[in-house]
Amino acid sequence: MVERASRIARPRPRRHRLAPGLLVLVAMALLGGIAGGLLRAGVQLPQLFQSHAWLGYAALSHAALMICGFMGTVIGIERAVAVKAAGAWLAPLASGLAGLCLLLGFSGPAAVLIVVAAAIFVVVNLVIVRRQRAAHTVLLLAAALAWLAGGLVFLLRPGDVASLPWWFAFLVMTIAAERLEMTRLMRTRPGARFSLFLVLAAMVGGASVSLFAPVAGGVLYGVSLFLLALWLGVFDIARRTIHADGLTRYMAVCLLGGYAWLAVAGLAWAGAALGLPLRDAALHALGLGFIVSMMMGHAPVILPAIARVKLQFGWPFYLPLAALYLSLLVRLGPGLVDLGLRASGALFNAVAMGLFAATVAGAALVWRLKHGAPAP
Repeated sequence: MVERASRIARPRPRRHRLAPGLLVLVAMALLGGIAGGLLRAGVQLPQLFQSHAWLGYAALSHAALMICGFMGTVIGIERAVAVKAAGAWLAPLASGLAGLCLLLGFSGPAAVLIVVAAAIFVVVNLVIVRRQRAAHTVLLLAAALAWLAGGLVFLLRPGDVASLPWWFAFLVMTIAAERLEMTRLMRTRPGARFSLFLVLAAMVGGASVSLFAPVAGGVLYGVSLFLLALWLGVFDIARRTIHADGLTRYMAVCLLGGYAWLAVAGLAWAGAALGLPLRDAALHALGLGFIVSMMMGHAPVILPAIARVKLQFGWPFYLPLAALYLSLLVRLGPGLVDLGLRASGALFNAVAMGLFAATVAGAALVWRLKHGAPAP
């Protein structure tokens, strides 16, 4: 049985009038963030791209584009669809416009829009908690507050990397909330939920301490990531669904692989705080190895639910996942000491993400051909 397929298989949502424009903003933030990340990694981009100022702005705002402009907008859309309130769409609209401002070099207005997006998103999650008071919805609210905290740091302390722990906490806690909800399908040990909240409290503590004591805060943050990886490895239902077939097994492979990268990210984050040259490993084991793995695993279920796109699952979905992991092994292995290999690994990170997009598009086309559905 696909994880909570019955929970996700809801009536098809009506397409909001903002949806087409938001999808354009999401694509711009993603492509700009990838291009900026490649430039930061030392990849030589075609001269056609280098002649435009937006590429430099994309490199400077790589993290904000990927976390707020791309992921924040996508999560905001998903939450707006779930809450079914017109005002909820203002959050992804603000974060999407923030991504556009970042690409145009307007960092000040972008920071204000990120704060506005996160503040509206907090209100949206308050509505969700009011409708369903449960541990996972409270955790989703905490994740929204982390996004807001990171946005305020980004606004009030421009250039301070202390916004990154908060922004990553937003994504990590959002994923943890989803996995916590899934634990209701299996019998868990006493104290499992309490230990999860204790680990996540340590993460928030690490992000807070990083504002004035980067070494201590970074070590605490890294340790909390590592402990969260252990918790997920022990208590998540993916340990059982890995023995299933088809889409269920694929999702479990993505999840368990992501948890391994989360453990690597935790160790690297703590090491980087202590002065070891592991910053690139910490950021990208977390951002690509963990978060993108989760995205790849959930996309075949989430897309039909919120975007009315049905996918024909098959073995090709494993190809971009394998490409992502292999490219990360190059980038975060020998790439730690060889800048050329680091750049090559970063380039193949982007190729893996492009391959995943092509796989999703192909799966949508195959489903339509197989079921005789009309063109969208």
